Amino acid sequence: MNRTRNNPLADDLVRPLFHTSVWFYGAVLVLATVVLAGAAAWGYQLWYGIGVAGINWPVFWGFYLTNFVFWIGISHAGTLISAILRLVNARWRRPVTRCAEVITVFALMIGAMFPIIHLGRPWLAFWLAPYPSAREIWPNFRSPLVWDFFAINTYLTGSLMFLLLPMIPDFALVRDRSTGWRRRIYGALALGWQGTTKQWHRLESGMQIMAIAIIPVAVSVHTIVSFDFSMATVPMWHSTIFGPYFVAGAIFSGIAALIVAMAALRKLLHLEAYLHPVHFENLGKLLLLMSLLWAYFVFAERLTVWYGNEHSEMAVFWATQRGEYAPLYWAMVVCNFVIPFPILALRQLRTIAGTVVASFAVLIGMWLERFLIIVPSLAHKPLPYTWGDYAPQPVEIIIMVATFAAMILLYMLFSKFVPIISIWEMKVGNQPHPPVVTEAEDELAGLWRARP
Repeated sequence: MNRTRNNPLADDLVRPLFHTSVWFYGAVLVLATVVLAGAAAWGYQLWYGIGVAGINWPVFWGFYLTNFVFWIGISHAGTLISAILRLVNARWRRPVTRCAEVITVFALMIGAMFPIIHLGRPWLAFWLAPYPSAREIWPNFRSPLVWDFFAINTYLTGSLMFLLLPMIPDFALVRDRSTGWRRRIYGALALGWQGTTKQWHRLESGMQIMAIAIIPVAVSVHTIVSFDFSMATVPMWHSTIFGPYFVAGAIFSGIAALIVAMAALRKLLHLEAYLHPVHFENLGKLLLLMSLLWAYFVFAERLTVWYGNEHSEMAVFWATQRGEYAPLYWAMVVCNFVIPFPILALRQLRTIAGTVVASFAVLIGMWLERFLIIVPSLAHKPLPYTWGDYAPQPVEIIIMVATFAAMILLYMLFSKFVPIISIWEMKVGNQPHPPVVTEAEDELAGLWRARP
């Protein structure tokens, strides 16, 4: 690695790119093995048919669609939170933004795979796209599934741009510190960045425009996902509350995923000087707010069903309150409210460890919530003779585990090849770090001086 000047800030944040421990290779090997097992399970399903999964009449949605909604919700961790904090100019957000934005891109990529995995003939998934057809066969634009296609692709494209724009100056820094093939690759990724006044102006203008544009796109994505349910005549689905309910739940689970990811990065990459307790405390306050909002929506949903007293909906209601799904339902309440609320409400408990414990509970609870929205309602349709059961099969479980392993693997590989904390934003924001940093000259000094 070519270092022309001493700069502890840049040295700390680019260190993982040039130094790799044996533990990293071991973790990558284990995670890649799990991902390959998931791919093999999907191949087994393709060969023997969708019947090897637990999906059957009348529960045609199971683990696959549960994970689809869960991962699309997790994607709200990054772009939406980062955009809002960027627009309000919250200074404490600077070490957090890239950690969050990466979660959005990878969670969207994983979540978007599940509708294809769920298809019995996934090679026909392109029918969702409005491609020119000689037979003039077009998608059914009245179907919310088609809206999902456009919403998710729009959100993924915008999130990639929102992630890549602020990475350009850091690619230039790594380029100037590298030699050989690394220098050529990072040079291409830097897009000719030299830190001129014109480049800084265009970068900040582009980031501001993307921050404003991505917020309504992010909100619309999970609203459209909720349309998959609310526009079907299934008990407890046909509800006008599902739009804001799903958006609130998505932000809730997204913040929890961000806190867990930050804690892991802080510990494994030794970023204690940059990811401070105040970051976890502030995100913990947001998580507390979303926990209260989630509790309100759940109570409102159950209250309206109980008050309406419609036969088919009450069957689902009692199945989740004191029937076969009651253990899962009350576990969801404990994980999403009983555990996080006291931890996050008390300042003494709202520590790094406390917020991580609360976040783990929320992630478990929100996955259970997605499952309880889907399966009990499909298992208790309006006519009693259409009732049925659902039991996940090994193929579904292996694929689900593989997607979690894929998320961790992608995050690890990203932090290996890209500074996981934005170096130039830390420099600009004058974030607290070791005093010697403010006295040192580094590659970013010239870029910062050239900035308007």
